[in-house]
Amino acid sequence: MSRTFTPAEAAAVAGVDVKAVQNAIDKRIVIAHSRPGAIRSKRTLTDLSVLKVKIWKEMGGALTPERRLALFAEIERQPRAKTVKAGEYLIVDVGAARKDIEKGVRDLALAEAEITTSKAVLGGEPVFKGTRIPVRLVAAMLHDGASEAEILEGYPKLDGRHLPMARVWSAAHPAVGRPKTLADKGGTIRSKVVLKTSSKPSA
Repeated sequence: MSRTFTPAEAAAVAGVDVKAVQNAIDKRIVIAHSRPGAIRSKRTLTDLSVLKVKIWKEMGGALTPERRLALFAEIERQPRAKTVKAGEYLIVDVGAARKDIEKGVRDLALAEAEITTSKAVLGGEPVFKGTRIPVRLVAAMLHDGASEAEILEGYPKLDGRHLPMARVWSAAHPAVGRPKTLADKGGTIRSKVVLKTSSKPSA
């Protein structure tokens, strides 16, 4: 992969929560690099550190700190090994974790090639090339439970490959500042349903 990643990018390509990445940095599970005086969000991780974060997150409490350090040292010693021993009876499938990350990197690269910003289009809101469709709006709709069929029906200029792009790009590039409303993102509410709750106490 041979690149560095922000915590958000690392989380996106590794398939973990960005809080897990920040936690791994704060606990010094991995070492982040930053320029002198850089703010927290400017910390970066190497591809090896992203791999370590994914393995640490996936394994949970299965490893003691001592075994984790020994495992990471062995991964560094055998950077292309498919499996690495983490103890007498525990074998870690490092190759599978590495493949997942490499796929995430490819997916993010494809998304970044298909997404653009321009002050002339929605005030600089990131959109898919050739459209005025906000990427973060599509990601938010997917997160809120909209089906892929519903989104593609509402936005005929999109196809199935754009939806995973919206997910990975939005995860890697979280919005800064006050969260925007649906109207801010160019969306509209088609219908509103008011549900009445029972006034009777539950048994």
